[in-house]
Amino acid sequence: MNKTILAIILVLGVSLVMYFGCDSKKAAFVSESSINAPDFTLKNYDGKNVSLSDYKGKIIVIEWFNYECPFVRHHYEKAKTMVKLADKYKDKNVVWLAINSTKHLTTEKNKNFAEKFQLPYPILDDRTGEVGRTYGAKTTPHMFVIDAKGNIAYSGAIDNSPLGSRKEGVINYVDNALSELTEGKVVSITKTKPYGCSVKYAK
Repeated sequence: MNKTILAIILVLGVSLVMYFGCDSKKAAFVSESSINAPDFTLKNYDGKNVSLSDYKGKIIVIEWFNYECPFVRHHYEKAKTMVKLADKYKDKNVVWLAINSTKHLTTEKNKNFAEKFQLPYPILDDRTGEVGRTYGAKTTPHMFVIDAKGNIAYSGAIDNSPLGSRKEGVINYVDNALSELTEGKVVSITKTKPYGCSVKYAK
């Protein structure tokens, strides 16, 4: 009897190892794609508090922003990337937030920039760098897409064409992620390497 029980236990053990071992990549993917986005509260350039938790149940795009960075300016002055995307998805349960973690920023210049380019979303003041460091924001722009459950569904570059360098095969990763999420699909590209200016954090 003891030998029979031992044999059954060994068979079950091997089966479990084989099952989870074969599915390890899937398990790792689920874990990585289920990172909860840290909450924060920052002030807009008009002095009003904005919290991530204000938009619970919505899809949220966070753009790390710096009005001095040529990579950022390209997407506002020439390509109009950010405003076009925000407008495209504004009626699809999507919220757009820009965060400026530049140590020497001024809220007045944030306001001037927002008014000049008619931004339909706030530019939040993170000059302490606390929120940027929490998210691991490395560049401007560095993009994060948060799904309706509050998990980070995508992080990385806005696209694969820094300063419009590609004429063909341009992929807008944020547009792809938003399209998939708003259609109830799983985001196919969850992470890329961000490009742009380094975030000018306070020491």
